[in-house]
Amino acid sequence: MLLYHGSDNKVVIPKMDICRPTTDFGKGFYTTTSEQQARKWALIKKERANTAYGYISVFDFDESILSSDVLKIMLFKGPTRYWLDFVVNNRMGKPLQEYYDIVEGPVANDKLYATITLYEQGILTADACIEQLQTYKLFDQLSFHTDAAINTLSFQKFIKV
Repeated sequence: MLLYHGSDNKVVIPKMDICRPTTDFGKGFYTTTSEQQARKWALIKKERANTAYGYISVFDFDESILSSDVLKIMLFKGPTRYWLDFVVNNRMGKPLQEYYDIVEGPVANDKLYATITLYEQGILTADACIEQLQTYKLFDQLSFHTDAAINTLSFQKFIKV
């Protein structure tokens, strides 16, 4: 399967030391199966960094790893209560005690995060929050959290945006 990473830099070999810790699934290298979503991120990163171009780095990934015992995998099939708490805690810098090599699940982008903020503030219950989140088109993300996980990615090419 092809995975896409949007950035203001060309990424051939992902490096964990430059990853932000307070992201949806914690400090990791984030990819998506959606070239459209990666393009959006590349353009956002390009604007933030004030660079001339953004880049989509394309990687090949053997998806059979997700169903093997080679690495510790967390798969969220959609917005669930555990996913919601996992994302909220990671974004607040208070990750849950579980640790995974690879995490796959929905992206809590800015549009979704407005709803999640209402949950954090106690305005929405978890069930109401999840019900609202299910009305959005959800993009996926696969995040790689260890060197062993990153080593499963095989760089293919760049796309300049």
